[in-house]
Amino acid sequence: MVKIIIACCMLSLFAAAPTFAAAKPLSGIAAIVNDEVITSTDLDKEYSQMQKEAEKLPAAERNVQRSAALNRLVDRKLVEQKIRELDIKVTDEDVRLAIEDVKKQNNLSQEALEKALASQGLTFPQYKVQLKEQLERMRLMSQEVRSKIQVGEREMREYYEAHRADYGGGSETFHARHIFFKLDSKASAEEAAKTTKLAEEVLAKARGGEDFVELAKKYSQDPAAAKDGGDLGTFKRSDMLAEIGNSVAAMKPGEVSSLVASPAGLHIIKLEQKSQEKGRPFEEVKDSIEEQLYKKKSDDRFNQWVKDLRSAASIDIKQP
Repeated sequence: MVKIIIACCMLSLFAAAPTFAAAKPLSGIAAIVNDEVITSTDLDKEYSQMQKEAEKLPAAERNVQRSAALNRLVDRKLVEQKIRELDIKVTDEDVRLAIEDVKKQNNLSQEALEKALASQGLTFPQYKVQLKEQLERMRLMSQEVRSKIQVGEREMREYYEAHRADYGGGSETFHARHIFFKLDSKASAEEAAKTTKLAEEVLAKARGGEDFVELAKKYSQDPAAAKDGGDLGTFKRSDMLAEIGNSVAAMKPGEVSSLVASPAGLHIIKLEQKSQEKGRPFEEVKDSIEEQLYKKKSDDRFNQWVKDLRSAASIDIKQP
């Protein structure tokens, strides 16, 4: 019975319209891929779906071309044909187990799953069909693409070193002290000159080898300096005022800066220590790096594989 229904549907694509008043208009042909038809109705649905997906993207990326929808359908058709050619099978039990896994990972009951699907405009039977197709494509990728991919230890280490910041490493940290001289933007020229002269005198003492901690306790107008000797603690460049952060980043440990002007006043900075955060060790993130590189290689190889399928296929585009 199913075969009869399918045959009738295929016939309706090509047969002349019968002379019944209630006859529905035939769907046009958008493309023919290895003798299999993609209809205009298929294209309309895919184009509509891509527009919905584009709504989640930034405004600059929402321009969806109808040709892109047709290309996606052609690629999908080629993949479907290859699945049949290689006799890749996904059973109802495979689908059931996959659904149970989805429910378990997301802590969903059957009712909650169906409700979530409904919010996305999907019925449970439609979801099962989509999931089966997805499993078929995954098995195809495993057989035709992923089995031919390797990720080596050296490649993973090179990626790790190039992306240390992603794993909490590579960022510079600084330990510094400062002597602060308050200089209000509304101060008179005479007051500004007086403060600047004092700061220059203290700078000369600091560069002359006098104890920076004692100088901070004696001259700094930072209220905490009397106790901590101007200690700024350990910080990253971005944690501080840009003027201070940029200054310490260019300094060497033990060095005393020139006068540094900030919106609050003048600073004399001494860099005590500079270090780099080690971050998470390679062995701890090795598996995630391998998975990331493997996925990228798989995607790249799969895209090339589909291009090869297209070049070897008979594709007749009927609609632009």
